[in-house]
Amino acid sequence: MGKEKDLIERSLVVCKPDAVQRGIVGEILQRFERVGLKIVGMKMVMPDEDHYRAHYEEIGKMITRRGEEAFRYNLNYMTTGPVIAMVLEGVEAVALVRKIVGPTEPKSAEMGTIRGDYSHMSFGYSNAKGIGVPNLVHASGNVEEAKKEIKLWFSDDQLYDYSDLNEKYTR
Repeated sequence: MGKEKDLIERSLVVCKPDAVQRGIVGEILQRFERVGLKIVGMKMVMPDEDHYRAHYEEIGKMITRRGEEAFRYNLNYMTTGPVIAMVLEGVEAVALVRKIVGPTEPKSAEMGTIRGDYSHMSFGYSNAKGIGVPNLVHASGNVEEAKKEIKLWFSDDQLYDYSDLNEKYTR
């Protein structure tokens, strides 16, 4: 049982301001539920700059990789409205969520992914305009990142352990 349990993962997903403002959060969430991922935590929040700095730099190293200007563009975009943060759980959930979401640049995302179906922005256009890329969702990049992100966004008492029908077939 131990080895199978190790494959059950949790991933952070954040529906960004463009997803919330366009009213497509339900459609996005439905894609995760349809493949059998379980929602173990969810809330609407409007984080401040310190929270986003912790998320994007302390965990994701965005400033280190892409510079302060890229962070500022992204921060301006992320603070345009509330976001819906959720923790999804399932078999190898981190990779599965990334597959469903598609690559970070919407222009490069395949049809059938969330970004491929609902967005189209390119990095070139957003850089030329000096804006963040409206790409609808954030999804943890790997298991270790997911653990850190979940701890940043959710307290233990905001996460729930329960059984759902999908587990009958997947666990």
